[in-house]
Amino acid sequence: MKKNRIQRLFLPMILCLLLCFPVRVRAEEDASAALSISAPSAILMEASTGTICYAKNETEELPMASVTKVMTLHLIFDAMDNGQFAADDPITISEHAASMGGSQVFLEPNEVQNAETLIKCISIASANDAAVAMAEAVAGSEEAFVQMMNDRAAALHMDHTHFVNCCGLDAEGHYSCAKDLAIISRELILRHPQIFSYCTIWQEDITHTTDKGSFPFTLTNTNKLLKQYPYATGLKTGSTSVAKFCLSACATKDDMTMIAVVMAAPTPKDRFRDATTLLNYGFANTALYRDTDTPSACRAPLKKGCADFVSGEASSVFFYITTNAADLSLIECRKNLRKDLTAPVKKGDTIGSLDYYLQDKKIGSVPILATETVKKADYAFYLRRTFLQFFPADKRSGT
Repeated sequence: MKKNRIQRLFLPMILCLLLCFPVRVRAEEDASAALSISAPSAILMEASTGTICYAKNETEELPMASVTKVMTLHLIFDAMDNGQFAADDPITISEHAASMGGSQVFLEPNEVQNAETLIKCISIASANDAAVAMAEAVAGSEEAFVQMMNDRAAALHMDHTHFVNCCGLDAEGHYSCAKDLAIISRELILRHPQIFSYCTIWQEDITHTTDKGSFPFTLTNTNKLLKQYPYATGLKTGSTSVAKFCLSACATKDDMTMIAVVMAAPTPKDRFRDATTLLNYGFANTALYRDTDTPSACRAPLKKGCADFVSGEASSVFFYITTNAADLSLIECRKNLRKDLTAPVKKGDTIGSLDYYLQDKKIGSVPILATETVKKADYAFYLRRTFLQFFPADKRSGT
């Protein structure tokens, strides 16, 4: 009887405490699920590893508006890196490029601007006319450039993307998804980090010089996140009546770069709010490990070669990202050189790996590649080596 009275007394108090202080189960998933994202499709990716930290309908195929220009800029910088043209090379504006509607800087037919100015027009003001002018300079025609875009998309396994134009104007069959746009955004910023020196410019004046004379034109950045978010570094906005409001946003904090892609947000404020939510979530819930002490060089034993060892080095720096609050200081690197290595070995062949473990669980590896070519030893090699063993140089010289 006394026991029942105690239960009746304390049970309501216990229930009250449970309601006031709910138990957190699987906190990481709860935090992700609790994100309030207004856009129907979004993704958050860590740039150095490509790790997806959050996703919402990330493969849904949607019109992408001017976020298209991320691929356009990527191919432009590729062409520059390949020596096809330089930043100060003159580009003549065609009738077709000048006819582009939508977002533009009002280039005129036969107007001449250098390549860097047109890149600024694309990066800052999202200019469709400048995008088409550069596409023609790279590939000869917009159609040929669009084929390059689709070829690159296929190579990057952007399986839910198809381009019809290089600027993002609404067109049948022109679509992408949040995941694919994150992939190409990552490709652009890792391979061509110079993009940041363009897409972070808030305002800059250019000069139109035509038959009508010269006059200034002010470029103003369409990415308001640059003013609203302290860690923002880019990358590209886009909006049309069909695509609504899209954004590929990059931000860097504590040496970690996040890419947040938002598609079809209902308003401009919503796309920036969604991107801010995603980026804040990423920086608060992820940690990045970068092995800055990777061994610079090593030697692997070699059988039947003209040398007993072959030199090698790690092919890249190892990165690892976690969202579960793991102690990354416990990560251990173990060198694993092949024991069955037999000549010939070519420069670039894999001769081992650097394997990384966290509390004895393997979390990744980096190949060790040969930095030299070692030929297979033949009869003449062994004969010469035997001769040198019996008649070393000091004896042959009479010393």
